[in-house]
Amino acid sequence: MPIPSLPLMPGALRDKTERLRHGLQELDGALVAFSGGVDSTLVLKMASDVLRARAVAVTAVSPTFPHEELDMVRRLSEEIGVRLIVASTNQLHSEAFVRNDAMRCYHCKRDLYRLFDPIKRETGITAVVDGTHVDDLGDDRPGITAARECGVRSPLVEAEFGKTDIRALASALGLSNWDKPAAACLSSRIPRGTVITEEKLQRVGQAERWLKQEGFGQVRVRDHGDSARIEVEAKDLPRLLERERRARVVTRLKTLGFQFVTLDLEGYRPGGRA
Repeated sequence: MPIPSLPLMPGALRDKTERLRHGLQELDGALVAFSGGVDSTLVLKMASDVLRARAVAVTAVSPTFPHEELDMVRRLSEEIGVRLIVASTNQLHSEAFVRNDAMRCYHCKRDLYRLFDPIKRETGITAVVDGTHVDDLGDDRPGITAARECGVRSPLVEAEFGKTDIRALASALGLSNWDKPAAACLSSRIPRGTVITEEKLQRVGQAERWLKQEGFGQVRVRDHGDSARIEVEAKDLPRLLERERRARVVTRLKTLGFQFVTLDLEGYRPGGRA
């Protein structure tokens, strides 16, 4: 079956897309580390177009993974038409992870990519790819170091895709999550040096679900012990401060054990920390 033709797009983006395709064609198959975000969704879609049934989505579910994201993962896998393997893990069993120092993401990714070993044996596919892109490379990302140590490839980096390119191509391909807000594991809501517990992960996850139900797309709830610090996009600050909504949010978050509910007036910032 021929590879689907590309939609019309600017020349520079088309060139990058052809490089992305060519890189994937060099593989005999690909296990795609699939989070449900737009980055890994694009890699999964392109891998599926090029490799067909030899492209398999693999999603790791753990206490750090927001529950609602699994529904998104399943829907997107069906939308693209690929096999999805859901593997369970629990980083909370790792002392190196729960102590929550600067290498937390490194230990998390090492744990994640160990899950791929039995899947490689089952499927006969040895290549693992992720959704890392060039805009990620400027950040402090020990998780990328762990991925490289585990032999994980990043096709978007190899084809020089940044976030703007990813959203443009995802939109052109009709991917339903092309404008999905950026997400991060729930452990990023807990300040470095503060021990990560399942209780803390659950309460920030629930707090963020409530805020999303209020209509806020990009949300972070940072756990500072007795205090919750809410981040929404700057344009959404006035709406969150509307009297009835503010009272409702405060009441709900206090039921989770927070004594104080605060609002970060700088708003959501990509790469921000608790």
